[in-house]
Amino acid sequence: MSTIVAFSVSPLGTGESVAPAVARAVKVVRESGLPNETSAMFTTVEGEWDEVMDVVKRAVAAAGEGASRVSVTLKVDIRDGVTDGLHSKVAAVERELDASS
Repeated sequence: MSTIVAFSVSPLGTGESVAPAVARAVKVVRESGLPNETSAMFTTVEGEWDEVMDVVKRAVAAAGEGASRVSVTLKVDIRDGVTDGLHSKVAAVERELDASS
């Protein structure tokens, strides 16, 4: 089944900026080879459940290096028969917006 996971990870107690920790997490995601996107608030990755969750687990570990506590927000969409849901879901919304203009 196709799985899309949007997640945000933040180490706690490491100072005001979490950019270095987030960059470590995003690097893990990008090196996974799975389709992914990063925005200001979330990193989204798509694939099969086991491979996506493995990437999330490794990204959380990377972000948490040097921290005694890590906060993770996770949203998951699991759907049979979908390919490239990362982009097709956005395209469907854009078509609706164009139709209502």
